[in-house]
Amino acid sequence: MTQKRTGTWHTEVSSGAGEAPTRSDAHAGASDRPVGQDLLEGLTDPQRSAVVHTEGPVLILAAAGSGKTRVITRRIAYLISMGVPAWSILALTFTNKAAGEMRERVATILGGHESRAGRGLTVTTFHALCARLLRKHAASAGLKEDFTIYDTSDQSSLCKKVIESLQLSTSNFPVRSVLSAISTAKNQLLDAEAFAAQAHDFSSKMVAKVYSGYTKALRGANAVDFDDLLLLTARALRDDAQVRQACQDRWQYTMVDEYQDTNHAQFLIASLIAGGGGQAGGAGVSRVPNFCVVGDPDQSIYGWRGADIANILEFEEHYAGCRVITLGENFRSTAPILAVADTLIRNNKLRKHKDLFTKRSGGEPVEAALCRDERHEAELVVDWLKRLHVGGPNTKPAGGGPAAEPVAWKDMAIFYRTNALSRVVEDACRGAGIPYTIARGTAFFEREEVRNALGYLRVVANPADGVSLSRIINTPTRGIGDSTVEKIEAFAEREGMPMLEAVRECVRDPELSGRSRNGCIKFIELVDGWTGGGTFMGEAISGSLADLVDRVVRESGLRDMYVKQAATSKNEADEQRIDNLDELVSSARQFELEYDPASDAANEAPEAGADPLGELVKTPPLLAMLRAYLESVTLVADADAVDPSQGSVTLMTLHAAKGLEFHGVAMIGMEEGMLPHMRAISSYQGGEREMEEERRLCFVGVTRAMRRLLMTAAKYRTVRGMIDRTIPSRFLSEMPKEHMIISDQSDAYADLAGSEWDAEEANDGNAEQTSPKVPARAATRPATMNVPFPVGSSVRHPQFGVGVVRSVTPGVGARVEVEFKGVGRKTLVLEYARLTKM
Repeated sequence: MTQKRTGTWHTEVSSGAGEAPTRSDAHAGASDRPVGQDLLEGLTDPQRSAVVHTEGPVLILAAAGSGKTRVITRRIAYLISMGVPAWSILALTFTNKAAGEMRERVATILGGHESRAGRGLTVTTFHALCARLLRKHAASAGLKEDFTIYDTSDQSSLCKKVIESLQLSTSNFPVRSVLSAISTAKNQLLDAEAFAAQAHDFSSKMVAKVYSGYTKALRGANAVDFDDLLLLTARALRDDAQVRQACQDRWQYTMVDEYQDTNHAQFLIASLIAGGGGQAGGAGVSRVPNFCVVGDPDQSIYGWRGADIANILEFEEHYAGCRVITLGENFRSTAPILAVADTLIRNNKLRKHKDLFTKRSGGEPVEAALCRDERHEAELVVDWLKRLHVGGPNTKPAGGGPAAEPVAWKDMAIFYRTNALSRVVEDACRGAGIPYTIARGTAFFEREEVRNALGYLRVVANPADGVSLSRIINTPTRGIGDSTVEKIEAFAEREGMPMLEAVRECVRDPELSGRSRNGCIKFIELVDGWTGGGTFMGEAISGSLADLVDRVVRESGLRDMYVKQAATSKNEADEQRIDNLDELVSSARQFELEYDPASDAANEAPEAGADPLGELVKTPPLLAMLRAYLESVTLVADADAVDPSQGSVTLMTLHAAKGLEFHGVAMIGMEEGMLPHMRAISSYQGGEREMEEERRLCFVGVTRAMRRLLMTAAKYRTVRGMIDRTIPSRFLSEMPKEHMIISDQSDAYADLAGSEWDAEEANDGNAEQTSPKVPARAATRPATMNVPFPVGSSVRHPQFGVGVVRSVTPGVGARVEVEFKGVGRKTLVLEYARLTKM
């Protein structure tokens, strides 16, 4: 028997580790009820097992909607109720939204935010934890503690400069592609030198040079990118025994949510902090790790950004004696939706099978509709949403059924595979008067005026941030031209000094024009005024983050610049820029109200030196808060942008939808090439693996729906301005038809009664693909208008040149199929075709 004592409570762990602990003798008699028993009420047997099995490695396979957040938060509260100090518990997840929800639930369970029971509990994202650890252990990672985190825009600007400095073409080496290659390398823990050693062809060797230059530029600016947060933390934990020991001493219980989404770097970070686990986390550690991971291989959808499904599939191999607990009961969706999801995902091979079920009976069948084109699809979806919103008889599906209560706009969503599909749906929502919100993560913080204000704040927080300084040094105009900025950048690089110091030095340059010199002096005075000369301690420096942001917005001249711009243009968009700056101040104030220094710096452990984050307390409070704020706006994820209190329909990608739930969900673009995406279809290496991830993505979308689900495909879709004939997604044919109502609304003259989707016709004879049935067109049609381009006529198109009309589809939205020389056959809508007859 092993025993762990913490204060006046202890847990006895034997071979029956799943049993609830009891009070120690010192507190016996007050109640015969076991410790934490109240926390187990209302849980299913598997959920209860997951909560009370606290010692050793645990794998919780949590199906969609199975209450995993409830289990994780109860488990944390249960540990604390047993006497485990909250500061010794670490819970990691992927979005600020998920972390915030967990913290809120735990606080509520423990008696509200006033309770000291949860003091020092660390519930955070991987990136936020890494940022804090790197601030503490900056020297071990080769950084200074005031480093800046570059967002995607900053990364792109810096990478472009490096590519051009190497005299490479951004046409041959696109910035996004190069950054993607660098990101992949970092997730595999390959630094620039290691990546260069593996580069054998010309392209990869050039990317290696960019990687090296990009890394040098980042370090020169005392900056890191998102992937550096993981790479540098993983290397510090792996290579620095003191850093690793400090984390292992601090956190005795480690939990990871959404474990199927971890990449190699995240896998290593979590394993090394938890300790044990063979080669993954056993460096210098002999203890049995209290390591609990929660996830679902069926919801692993981030392979494209480095997530490795093998991490969860092979967890039992890494941790001998691992306890596996399966949560299969779904509390979210109706039986028909679950039947569709379960039947679909069984087609995958890379998974750990678990029955997906609900004990609740009833529910509307899943609806699937084939539309004419994307406009018809958007109209159909909008009409479906309106019917749900109104409620009553209008909510009855095509196959009949009872009416339902009205559904609020905020409880409905539209999902799509790629953002490009949202435009037509947005137009339809606006036309129908349906309020909608697009969840695109950092959209607010990417607006020009907000980015400029954040640029000033980043320079205040990190004077070495050259990218931010170059962005705002002459915004608004101060007479500091591009040539002066280039001279300052070159001087800073040559002398190896921060950009702000280079500005101070260049003021003494006799060759600098008087206008530029005065502009630089004013700029330096501005920054020094906000920082108190870098101390954040001066009497003129407000202790309020919101006041600091407000001062920066006003004193920098940004607000006046946009006020004048709006007055001149009298444009609503320019007026909104002023509102956005005001909203940024509100954002800072809200952050300040919710900011908990304990979660950022002061998680004090009883043992001196046991806190890997403790040294952050030495940072001036306002500077620490500013850094935390900048981290929070930089690390925001798509799901964090969803505000459930808004009275609007949410439009979002399937990837962003993960972890959310809605009463009614419409999934559009269910076509080959869209979902599954063309990349998965055309991939030759690992094609089946990519196809399985696309199926998991479809599964995730289906399981977000609680009560109603509509899936749509368009027979014709405009892609890059061209009308293409599509094939319904193979995933639709993999779903159980007995739980679905399928309608073909693509042809107004077809007989829809009892229609099915014909896989053979839809696939045009391609036996390797399977798709839902598409009925044949009606043999006869009413008279239609005359078509100006009869079959056989020669026509000219401004882009495709000369061609011959091969077929004509008259009527509303009339189309012609034209065979162009050297281009092939194209289907064009006459209204937009710009054809001329020859």
